[in-house]
Amino acid sequence: MSAAKKDTKQATAKGTIKIRWVMSAIATPQKHKLIVRGLGLRKLQQVVVKPDNPGIRGMVAKIPHLVKIID
Repeated sequence: MSAAKKDTKQATAKGTIKIRWVMSAIATPQKHKLIVRGLGLRKLQQVVVKPDNPGIRGMVAKIPHLVKIID
């Protein structure tokens, strides 16, 4: 099992996930920028804690190249 899947399962057990913004959204479509803002991310390398629900997971799935789920 990969490290990312382990991190996701640990975070899921708590009912929340931690999301880190890892890459700039400068050259991305406007929709991607709106998703980053919708997740509450304002600065690069910022970490936010969000509830683990399908809506948040879907937002993260749209921009996997910009954010990472951490433990």
